[in-house]
Amino acid sequence: MSETKNPGEKTLSVHPTKTLTLKRGVEHGVVRQSFSHGRTKQVVVEKVKRRAVGDKPEAAAPAAPERAPAGGLRRPAGRGDAAPAAPSGKGAGAPASGPKPSGVILRTLTEEERAARAHALADARQREAEERRLAEEEARRRAEREARERAEREAAEARKREEEERRRQEEEAKKKAEQEAKKRFGEDEAKAKAGGLPLGVPPNVRVALEPEEEESKRPLRRGGGAGAARPAAAPKPSRGGGEKRRGRLTLVTALNADEERERSIASFRRRVQRMTGHRQVENKEKIAREVVIPETITIQELANRMAERAVDVVRLLMKQGHMAKSTDIIDADTAQLIAEEMGHTVRRVAESDVEEGLFDAPDDPSTLQPRPPVVTIMGHVDHGKTSLLDAIRSTNVVSGEAGGITQHIGAYQVTSPSGGKITFIDTPGHAAFTAMRARGARVTDIVVLVVAADDGVMPQTVEAIHHAKAAKVPIIVAINKIDKPDARPERVRTELLQHEVQVESLGGDVLDVEVSATKKLNLDRLLEAINLQAEILELKANPDRSAEGTVIEAKLDRGRGPVATVLVQRGTLKPGDIVVAGTQWGRVRALISDTGETVDKAGPSMPVEVLGFGGTPDPGDRLAVVENEARAREIAEYRERQKREKAAARATGMRGSLEQMMNQLKMAGRKEFPLVIKGDVQGSVEAITGALEKLSTNEVAARILYAGVGGITESDVTLAEASGAAIIGFNVRAHKEAREAAERAGVEIRYYNIIYDLVDDVKKAMSGLLAPTVRETTLGTAQVLEIFTVSKVGKVAGCRVLDGTVERGAHVRLIRDNVVIHEGKLSQLKRFKDDVREVLAGQECGMAFENYQDMRVGDVIECYRVETVQRSL
Repeated sequence: MSETKNPGEKTLSVHPTKTLTLKRGVEHGVVRQSFSHGRTKQVVVEKVKRRAVGDKPEAAAPAAPERAPAGGLRRPAGRGDAAPAAPSGKGAGAPASGPKPSGVILRTLTEEERAARAHALADARQREAEERRLAEEEARRRAEREARERAEREAAEARKREEEERRRQEEEAKKKAEQEAKKRFGEDEAKAKAGGLPLGVPPNVRVALEPEEEESKRPLRRGGGAGAARPAAAPKPSRGGGEKRRGRLTLVTALNADEERERSIASFRRRVQRMTGHRQVENKEKIAREVVIPETITIQELANRMAERAVDVVRLLMKQGHMAKSTDIIDADTAQLIAEEMGHTVRRVAESDVEEGLFDAPDDPSTLQPRPPVVTIMGHVDHGKTSLLDAIRSTNVVSGEAGGITQHIGAYQVTSPSGGKITFIDTPGHAAFTAMRARGARVTDIVVLVVAADDGVMPQTVEAIHHAKAAKVPIIVAINKIDKPDARPERVRTELLQHEVQVESLGGDVLDVEVSATKKLNLDRLLEAINLQAEILELKANPDRSAEGTVIEAKLDRGRGPVATVLVQRGTLKPGDIVVAGTQWGRVRALISDTGETVDKAGPSMPVEVLGFGGTPDPGDRLAVVENEARAREIAEYRERQKREKAAARATGMRGSLEQMMNQLKMAGRKEFPLVIKGDVQGSVEAITGALEKLSTNEVAARILYAGVGGITESDVTLAEASGAAIIGFNVRAHKEAREAAERAGVEIRYYNIIYDLVDDVKKAMSGLLAPTVRETTLGTAQVLEIFTVSKVGKVAGCRVLDGTVERGAHVRLIRDNVVIHEGKLSQLKRFKDDVREVLAGQECGMAFENYQDMRVGDVIECYRVETVQRSL
């Protein structure tokens, strides 16, 4: 027997994970959906037949023979199994024919199997409960989503109705406007005749229209349907009120009876725009802004800051009579007037505001602590200032100075016998170091004026007194060299009275101490006087703040780079701080004390060498610690810009007054002596520059092309070669490459270690540029008695010498009626037909002039000698 499978039967299917189901008969179909713009979509539809409750099942087909299970086992018929159907024609009790089935009887389930089956049933029930819970939760979420979608649909429909109502109102308004426009412009409404064309239409046009009308009357068929007619799409109302014409304008469309000619939408819009274009536009509320105005600003930048148009700003300036462009620069006053005129507030700022708050910030009095005094030793050259300081410090600085004179400013800190610290500043006494002395007086608390007992008050002593009075600091007079036999301290005290310095012994308030640096006499009394004066001043400072100080000296060290000697005045300076001094800034790399030791910090009144600057700062520049590199760079750039502008103003010369213009005319033709100066420290270079500038006159001047610190380099030689200058090195030497370059280029390099010698040599060189002085020496006079004519010679004047002598080849003047007629030289001088060198007074002689023959009787001849004398500065 073979198994059969009928497609119409309900089949039994078993899935390993799904429940037992019966598949029903399914009919498939295709439905075409239509959308707007002619789009369609085919959808497959399944139709399931449902069986009525009262229907009887059809007769089952003969059952297929039972197939034996795998393994050859056959399950025997149990008690609950129905007996097989008896064949037709036999009784029910007749035994079945055929062989008796054979097989093994299955055993009953064990306890483990029952437990496993029970566990599986429990899992199935738990799974069904979980699925039921998930289905309920899904149904709840679906209900909420449907409610939300229903609310959104209702809101969308309401918005749609409002939009349709608005469009309808707009269409009605446009129709009314069109009707009014048609009435105004006198257009006749052309009405089409129903069912035909107007008269005058050619027959071929009528024939051509018939197929189109028939085609339009045919029903449209669906592409995939069973022949059902497709409903005609409803015409969409146009925005202008009628259906918008599409395609080309032809005779057919122009004479179509169903349409009427009317104005286009674009034409209507243009007309409405023309009618409403002249209405006054509502002015927006103006916003008043705070405008930041620097010292100078362009018109465009000012307009941007005010959020205005640059054209409006230019128009406002033109109303005020000022013609300008948007790129022109205006000053702060004009910009302020414009901004206030346009309703804005102004905040004026200056370029120098970058330095605001950099120095002199007030300290809380509770944070101030006592600090050591700063003492500056001043006096005339060779009065023993450095020797006195060496005696106090127990050092020997004098031996290190060239020529035995101090040419550098030095800062040192010593411990007094009472245990307190004192900071000393040693200044040069030479006249060229005036700026150094002025700097020392500005940063000091007390000035010790050293006067030699055997020399008395000298010019630099007077200058030191003036510096101290200008700085408003107290003076302590130290009368030095009292161990000498010719020492006269009373004379010094008396001479000081002439300069308003009255010591205590003469009834004044100035302390004076007689000391000897070489014998170390009364040094303790001098230190006691300094401590007493410091106690009176009550010197205090706040160490717990950002450091401030003053650059005492600066130099360029080949191994360490730029090094600045700084006196800290307030706060504490530490490595890592970002400092700015003058036009230079940098991060502190190291702090070195006056003894050469590296220190971790420098408090108030402590002198240290600071390493880490980007360049060499100028002596006298104030040093300050800033918060970041950006601020330091901004301050340095501003100062560099100011310095450059001042230098340019000095170079070009300000032609402000008539006197300045006359000075420029005088100096227009003067000669210049170009120089390149390199020194060991900035203060020495400054002193040399000032001393050389004083040598300049109206005829010759020292032109310093470059002055800096450090050794002489190749770039210095190149600069000197290009400008024909000489190079002067003060306490520095040229590098090997620079020496070779100078030898090749023929550039002279001069080395000096004493400023006296340098100034004297430059003075001699500048004197050589001066034009020599011409001096006339009168030799004698003669009078013409007769004129003779000699062949091959010309006219010869017979003269008598009145006074002096007349020499051959000397310069002569021919004077007639007290008027000089001719100046020249004597070509011949004869006496009795013999040539002579000179003729004495009272003798007669013959004279002939070079290139001149117009002599007359009675003329006076003056004979003189011309001498040139070399000038000096």
